[in-house]
Amino acid sequence: MRDPRYDILFEPVRIGPVVAKNRFFQVPHCNGMGHQMPLAHAAMREAKAEGGWAVISTEECEIHPSSDLTPYVEARLWDDRDIPALSLMADKVHAFGALAAIELSHNGPTASNLYSREVLLAPSHQPSKYGYPAQARAMDKADIRAYRQWHRDAAVRGMRAGMDIVYVYAAHDLSLPMHFLQRRRNQRTDEYGGSLENRVRLLREVLQDTKEAVGHRCGVALRFATDEFLGPGGVELAEARDIVAMLAELPDLWDVNVAAWYNDSVPSRFAPEGAQEPFIDFVKKATSKPVVGVGRFTSPDTMVSQVRRGVVDFIGAARPSIADPFLPRKIEEGRFDDIRECIGCNICITGDNTITPIRCTQNPSMGEEWRKGWHPERIAPRASDARVLVVGGGPAGLEAARALGQRGHEVALAEASKELGGRVSREARLPGLAEWGRVRDWRLGQIRKLPNVSTYLDSTMSAQDVLDFGARHVVLATGCRWRRDGYGRSNGLGIPGLAEHPAVFTPDDLMDGRLPTGTVAVFDDDYFYYATVAAEALAKAGCRVVFITPDDTPASWGAYTLEYRHVRKRLAALGVEIRVSTNITGFAGRTLVLEDVWSDATSTLDVDALLTVTARLPNDELFHALKAREAEWADAGIQSVDCIGDALAPGLIAHAVYAGHRYAQELGEAKTGEVPFKRHFHTARETDLLDGP
Repeated sequence: MRDPRYDILFEPVRIGPVVAKNRFFQVPHCNGMGHQMPLAHAAMREAKAEGGWAVISTEECEIHPSSDLTPYVEARLWDDRDIPALSLMADKVHAFGALAAIELSHNGPTASNLYSREVLLAPSHQPSKYGYPAQARAMDKADIRAYRQWHRDAAVRGMRAGMDIVYVYAAHDLSLPMHFLQRRRNQRTDEYGGSLENRVRLLREVLQDTKEAVGHRCGVALRFATDEFLGPGGVELAEARDIVAMLAELPDLWDVNVAAWYNDSVPSRFAPEGAQEPFIDFVKKATSKPVVGVGRFTSPDTMVSQVRRGVVDFIGAARPSIADPFLPRKIEEGRFDDIRECIGCNICITGDNTITPIRCTQNPSMGEEWRKGWHPERIAPRASDARVLVVGGGPAGLEAARALGQRGHEVALAEASKELGGRVSREARLPGLAEWGRVRDWRLGQIRKLPNVSTYLDSTMSAQDVLDFGARHVVLATGCRWRRDGYGRSNGLGIPGLAEHPAVFTPDDLMDGRLPTGTVAVFDDDYFYYATVAAEALAKAGCRVVFITPDDTPASWGAYTLEYRHVRKRLAALGVEIRVSTNITGFAGRTLVLEDVWSDATSTLDVDALLTVTARLPNDELFHALKAREAEWADAGIQSVDCIGDALAPGLIAHAVYAGHRYAQELGEAKTGEVPFKRHFHTARETDLLDGP
């Protein structure tokens, strides 16, 4: 039953000629599937429509071969042949009473054209943004007219595909209308350059074109970035106020955010919920049209506050809609404890950045809706009556126990320590990672509602204990531990002197509360968040920190999660010294021996301690002990023993959660082939689905 405090979130809102049934708006977001995997893309968006979102948007959609984003996989509307794939999504969304929105985009100098081999276009001559060895040419008046026609044609195709809202995109430094706004990209001296009025001209014209082409049937949305945090070279907040005033009533909807993407989708390490409010709260005061804004919203109270205070009309979300596609329905039904809150880890964003289907730490069904038939809320009942023992209460074990319990199995969860959560609980105590505790908290909340799942703390299990327990299936999720011998990507034989050195620490020591003092070297051979979080923790504890990595940049994998720039700024503010392209080859006494990875030149550094972030070892001793006694399984009533998550192969928390969910989904189910999921082959049947009758 809905709490009356949240009634305002379920009011309908008009967007031009169409009406959204409530205020929940899934803004455009990339997903790594796009035009190459249309069935998977449609099923992913369909789950959100079923979950109660009033508007479901595509990712950015290329409108012409000169806006080719290869190797990235986005939506595409180059010609009529691209309509069926988007119609499939629109139909799926409409089936649940939601509106479908399409974000049309021509990325100009931020495209690649690696597939189309067209010459890049830009307001003025300039290099391509992403380091491709080519430049974009300056658009002449004929090019501008052609671009306007391409956009108009794509808008009509979007309408024919069944879209209810058509976006004009001027945000994230990823579209020509925004590039014309930017002084650093627009150095023209004609009526499209110079003054702000001139730089706004193309955006105004494209909005007018779109309204004329589809405004009778579709709402026309403007996605606009109000600040790029780049000073005069970029769109600044003061200038954005003038732009909004110029165009206030032209679009049917304002979708406002900040740019670039790494400022818009900031990881939770660096920004709280609702952090964009100071940069977008002026928009609604300047227009009578509805406004949607984002802020990694998960709290219904925060949502209501922003609506009541006149900040936004719609609660925009990408990441929260990924973590919980059913967030609106759960609020409407008063099931607040069931909301699977986004943790802001940005693993979802790595799908687009690595050109692979989207995944989510909190929601293991994300990206698997079509491929595996997984649903974010439902799971098939158990195939047989079987008691299951789960050993280990970290992310893999908790998700396995929860999903097995949802299927109806009798489940016993044994945890060796005095708390559940495993690495999640430990990592959540480190700087900036508190929200990661939601991975544990949501699963514990669900488990407590399942009378068929029992948990046992402080319960170390031996092989004999497992044999005596009487479970038919045993799954071991016993986690992993960090190595302290230096073995990793750069040192395949380890580092001499580390294993027995009393001043060598690992992230496990840090999470156990054992911190070094004095001058500490943090050695990052992992390249993701662990070492930078450790450096931050040590610096805040008063240590002088020297960050050393064999890589050419610190925490390079953080570029995929949009945290790289924020990490660099944070470490600089904390006074952390950074040494890149540097390996450690030895440690004796207080002296580290360093080697330049390119020149092989050696040097030394005196430190009080070394914290290594290199590789991990699975805690698989119990698994091997049980395998050694496999002959005794039948007498003990055991049919299977499996090892999952970090206990099988250490990875991200997202990998562990997925492993636990997959185990629960597949237990007792017949295997359907060597490839455990569906693939897009563009077979005759798939062609029928896309092309229609």
